[in-house]
Amino acid sequence: MLDVTLPSLGESVTEGIITQWFKKVGDAVARDEPLFEVSTDKVDSEMPSPASGVLTQILAQEGDTVETGARVAVIDESAVASSAAAPVAPGTSPPSPATPPAAPTSTSSDVGVSGVVVSPVVRRILADGGVEPSTLRGTGPGGSITRRDAERAVLNGPTEEFVVTMSNGRRRMGQHMAVSLQTTPHGFVAIEVDGAIFAELDTAGRVTRDGFAISDEMLVSLAAVRALAEFDYLNASFAGDQLVVHRSVNLGLVRAVADDGMLVPVVHAAGGLTLRALARRVGELDERVASRHLTTDDLMGGTFSVMGAPSEHALWTEPIIIQPQVAVLSVGAVRQVPVVIEQKGSTTIAVGRRVVLGLSFDHRICEPVAAAQYLERVAELLAGVDVEGER
Repeated sequence: MLDVTLPSLGESVTEGIITQWFKKVGDAVARDEPLFEVSTDKVDSEMPSPASGVLTQILAQEGDTVETGARVAVIDESAVASSAAAPVAPGTSPPSPATPPAAPTSTSSDVGVSGVVVSPVVRRILADGGVEPSTLRGTGPGGSITRRDAERAVLNGPTEEFVVTMSNGRRRMGQHMAVSLQTTPHGFVAIEVDGAIFAELDTAGRVTRDGFAISDEMLVSLAAVRALAEFDYLNASFAGDQLVVHRSVNLGLVRAVADDGMLVPVVHAAGGLTLRALARRVGELDERVASRHLTTDDLMGGTFSVMGAPSEHALWTEPIIIQPQVAVLSVGAVRQVPVVIEQKGSTTIAVGRRVVLGLSFDHRICEPVAAAQYLERVAELLAGVDVEGER
């Protein structure tokens, strides 16, 4: 017999939720065949079978939260699948023929929004009445919505209040951010810099020669990575009380995930990349974010992160540091503003582009003066990017 355990799911991830079993007890499984799906705050992954054989026990049901390393199933490597009845779990005995069948339990088709249990009959009543199940608070067992609940809701309309269960991603994101604030003395500095380079990008074209989009965030990220060569203590992470300064820059990019918080996919070995190469790597990551096909490797090993403007009207953001990193750079929206120009003793006002760059930093390794110096160096390197040559 072989115990199937929940493997390590990535850096700082200690548990996951079993969301789906692809096999049932008694089924034959082949080595590396998808066995079950697990969801974490970072990614949904299909877990392959570690061996060939027959699935004899399922120890963690769909919806269970399981710690990494815990047993979730048992595979008999010497057994052969048959049409015989599935093995009975240890400690139980099969029902006698005279025993009436157990009452049916809710299936995945009975579960509605936010885990509310809804039977097909109740779902039809609510659908015909134009009432969303998530707006109701059921009075049945375990909060399930009964037929009477449904008929009353259709008659009277939904209540003004309803309970929303936090998604796994948002819950984990909140936990991570709270730990970061409790353990790290945060500092923040922001400076406004010349954004004329973005006009050059518009002129050259916001697509690389091999077809990948170039964003404002990407251009700043390129300069931010290059500046880290002179401020290497910002490309670091804490391991207990020791600061580990990394030689390679693994660039994390903060991405919003609809209705499920944020993810931070990582461009590994970002130092030395041209704008074209960075655009390709970021474009491929963003495609996997959108399709929910990120791997655990895509989310591990970040050493420095960048957060783009959350909207075209956001002047700046003050991001929370992503543990165990020590700094995260934020990019505000690029704006057209009145700019004072002094030339040959005269002063004029013209329309120019400006952007605010901010740096959240760990006070244990940095102070505001050094943070501002880093941002100013990023601004210098940003202005000097050869957009036409690198795209």
